[in-house]
Amino acid sequence: MSPKPANLDARLEALRVVRETGEGRLTDARARELDAVLAQAGERRRLSPEHTVVGVFGATGSGKSSLVNALVGTEVAVTHVRRPTTSEAHAVAWDADGGADLLDWLGVRERTQLATPIDPRARSLLLLDLPDVDSVEAAHRAIAERLAAQVDALVWVVDPQKYADEVLHAQFIAPHARHAAVTLVVLNQIDLLPAAEVPRVVESLRGIVERDGIPRARILAVSARTGEGIPALRTALGDLAAAREAREARLAADVGTVAAAVPTAGTPTRPSTRATEALVAALGDAAGAEAVALAVSRSYRKRAGQATGWPLVSWLLRFRPDPLARLGLGPSRAGEDPEVHRTSMPALDAGARAKVSLGVRGYADAAAAGLTDVWRAGVRATAERAIAALPDELDRAIARTRLPAGRSWWWLLFTALQWVAALAAVAGIGWLLAAGLLPTFGLPAVEVPKVEGWAVPTLLISGGIALGVLLGLLGAALAAATAAVRRRTARRRLLDQVGSVVRVTAVEPIADELDRAAAFDAALALARAG
Repeated sequence: MSPKPANLDARLEALRVVRETGEGRLTDARARELDAVLAQAGERRRLSPEHTVVGVFGATGSGKSSLVNALVGTEVAVTHVRRPTTSEAHAVAWDADGGADLLDWLGVRERTQLATPIDPRARSLLLLDLPDVDSVEAAHRAIAERLAAQVDALVWVVDPQKYADEVLHAQFIAPHARHAAVTLVVLNQIDLLPAAEVPRVVESLRGIVERDGIPRARILAVSARTGEGIPALRTALGDLAAAREAREARLAADVGTVAAAVPTAGTPTRPSTRATEALVAALGDAAGAEAVALAVSRSYRKRAGQATGWPLVSWLLRFRPDPLARLGLGPSRAGEDPEVHRTSMPALDAGARAKVSLGVRGYADAAAAGLTDVWRAGVRATAERAIAALPDELDRAIARTRLPAGRSWWWLLFTALQWVAALAAVAGIGWLLAAGLLPTFGLPAVEVPKVEGWAVPTLLISGGIALGVLLGLLGAALAAATAAVRRRTARRRLLDQVGSVVRVTAVEPIADELDRAAAFDAALALARAG
């Protein structure tokens, strides 16, 4: 189903959106065409909206100037047997003062003002007699071509000898096919034909014009010499002037013509949530999220061993490097600015960079699969910029992740119990040493009481050691379980931060490109909806 016709304001705004969103995606020539139509529409709507500009176009020998003279009823256009004749655009006006600015904008300097309009409804008509479209003078052809793109309505004048000329139709009439609503085709010089031949020639011309793409164009048969058909042509021009819609119809046709020549962006493929999550996971692995999470686990177990192990040996763990500290991520860096602080993790190696590149390019290519080449190239360029920025951004993401690297509440309890156990064992050893050594120095012996046949010092030693071992085993088990939980938590937090970076650096810019393509096509469809 074709789009519903839109009003000219909406279509011009849509064309403006096409121009803006197509920046960098349109060729320079296409961009200039859009700029020209937008500028022309703005100027034409600003200047003399009550006037209707009708251009009379034709090939050499078609009798344009004679036809203009016959229409206005006086000799205003110069005619001559030599060809080409008309070298400048010549305006005939009945309200010249009101249309002066408009004629200035059109670049029409030669002007004739008359009192009696060709039709009572046509006082605001500006009738232009133009140089031949096939003039041997390039400057003359340029004037005709320029004004063919500016006038509100077009009158194509042909003669019985050259009405089927292929060059005239292919190079001049057919390119204005979208302007059928503001086009009249005039078969002039019918006085040169036998009366019986006129209908046949008119039908032949009608068929040619339909092949030009103007099936709705009105065809009039006239003779500037005898005046036959001239009243009907005056009425047709009066219809155009009275409706005062020629200007809008012409501009609408210009918008449709230039919009039809603009290639669409295509249909983007919106990446699924699963695809985005897969990209985050891949880039998280490339950035070392799993290695950092494992370091969190190992660091926790090391520090838990230091805090809850048997004091007499746990201090040896201090000589083992902390895995997180080696990465520049330990608790000691908690107060540093993550935007300034960088981790001590090694730069992404070739394998990790390849994973980043493949992940982002694959994501972008899947999203751009339905776009045309130029728009797909835009998405790929966005992906390449993301790939270049991601290594540093991923490192910052790791640095600003709040890792679960703090102490656990139970460390203090275990530490206290371990010191009690150690002190008990030391007290028992000291008691036994005192009991055995003091008599040798002539000092009174220390009493060694017994409980159920066991010496109390021995109980203190064995109990302290047993409690220390038990606390060490229990602490190790709790540390392992907690470290596993913290590893999962750290990975989740790391991937959250990586995900934020990936979304800001890659996913959202790619989505913006897809939105831009969708907005471009939506605006283009509206601009074409005439």
